[in-house]
Amino acid sequence: MSETPEVLTQVEDGVLIVTMNRPEAKNAMNKAQAEGISAAMDRLEADNDLRCAILTGAGGTFCSGMDLKGFLRGERPSIEGRGFGGLTEWTPSKPVIAAIDGYALAGGMELALSCDLIVANAGAKFGIPEAKRGLAAAAGGLIKLPRQIPPRIAMELALTGDFIDANRAYELGFINRIVEGPAIEGAKELARAVAANGPLALIASKAVIRQSHEWTEAEMWTKQGAIVNPVFVSEDAREGAAAFAEKRKPNWQGK
Repeated sequence: MSETPEVLTQVEDGVLIVTMNRPEAKNAMNKAQAEGISAAMDRLEADNDLRCAILTGAGGTFCSGMDLKGFLRGERPSIEGRGFGGLTEWTPSKPVIAAIDGYALAGGMELALSCDLIVANAGAKFGIPEAKRGLAAAAGGLIKLPRQIPPRIAMELALTGDFIDANRAYELGFINRIVEGPAIEGAKELARAVAANGPLALIASKAVIRQSHEWTEAEMWTKQGAIVNPVFVSEDAREGAAAFAEKRKPNWQGK
């Protein structure tokens, strides 16, 4: 495990686990924590042995949003070109899973919105309560949330600032799985299922799903082909087929 005061990282079976580590402040985002997350995502991108990442919070809370004390000092917990927490305006090529216990509020919910998959403890709460503080959910809540849940529900959450629980979030399709125990355990199970697959296929699949909402019907097959065609002629594609035929586990090379 490598550590900075604000962010902890460790690797398990090709999965990079990134833990926001300000439990005394319910992992409210400050500049140093944002920098730690951004650095961890750089590591995810650079290390060919890493297949995906899990983002979680220490102390039973995911992230309670922006550190308002830092905000009053003039600090913005964002990274240039990457946004709040180093993740809301940018995504690594590899999948990121949010493991949510306790509260994912304001910027914390926007961090969750920016991940590719979400696993939550049954007691988790979600919300964008910025309007209650005279602010707006400008780190993606107003833009991304209506693309991930029904727009009228997103409007209600933005205008009332009310929270929803894990069951409601699951009903809306906002989260993938609910677990009774710590969210990290459910996230690790999901991450293992992801990490077992071909790394090039993971990257291409994420890219198409992330980008395709911007494509017109006339261009979507061409744009998808540019991303996925190299996967079909890769060494990993041949290895996947051979492993299936030989009834063995694939030995992925990422080539």
